[in-house]
Amino acid sequence: MRIMISADMEGATGVTWTDDVRPGTEPWQRFRRVFTGDVNAGVAGLCAGGATEVLVNEAHSSQRNLLLEELDPRAAMLTGRHKPLSMMQGIDSGVDGVVFLGYHAGAGVEGVLAHTYLENSITGVWLDGVHASEGRLNAALAAEHGVPVLVVTGDDRTCVDANDYAPGARTVAVKECVSRYAAICLPPTRTAQLIQSACAEAMVSAGRGEGTVQSHRIEVEFDATHLAHAAAVVPTVSLVDVRRVGFDAVSMTEAMKAFKVVTAIAAGAVEGIYG
Repeated sequence: MRIMISADMEGATGVTWTDDVRPGTEPWQRFRRVFTGDVNAGVAGLCAGGATEVLVNEAHSSQRNLLLEELDPRAAMLTGRHKPLSMMQGIDSGVDGVVFLGYHAGAGVEGVLAHTYLENSITGVWLDGVHASEGRLNAALAAEHGVPVLVVTGDDRTCVDANDYAPGARTVAVKECVSRYAAICLPPTRTAQLIQSACAEAMVSAGRGEGTVQSHRIEVEFDATHLAHAAAVVPTVSLVDVRRVGFDAVSMTEAMKAFKVVTAIAAGAVEGIYG
């Protein structure tokens, strides 16, 4: 059994603040170790449940956050940016299950450091008419390859979201959302136990099935009109409203590639603070 962990950082144990996940800051240096501890707990649980290989795909920001020298030796780590499938690189490599570790709620809803790809510029994303977090988008991509979502960890709002898009997955709430920048947090010793147990138990659901390839529509709403206009320059992307664009794709793989382009162009169109 070969399992993949897609490891994001905003939903890691103890993380509540922008600098906790911003590369180069002092808090980030601290939480890199805590984040690695969450991943190691996941690896330990998966292996206890029967996994023979674990691939950890770094999925946060620079995608160079985990401490390789402290990684459980039973795992291998895919690190660095510019991966075709980004957070889900490796989902097409024959894995039998995926764990969404350190995930968070989507843009436009309550949750610790809630966002979808861009920290603030995106106010909402919809997949086939349903409000979508990164977890929902990535679960749809996993389904296209017949890969079940085994476990989702993050704050309590992340777990509620996961119960909708991946009802068969175990969920682990490592913290309880109080606001976007505050949470009631469990210490790493407790969250490690919870993550390890959930991953071990979830291995009963591992096993790749038949994927389903179908067309999808994604719509993205921004907090400024010029970002939507910038994104609408991309062929196949059109304005739906003054701050909203939409596009159709023949598969979820193509939809996510187009989504990456849209977010990259919008990020590049953000100007400095004024007023």
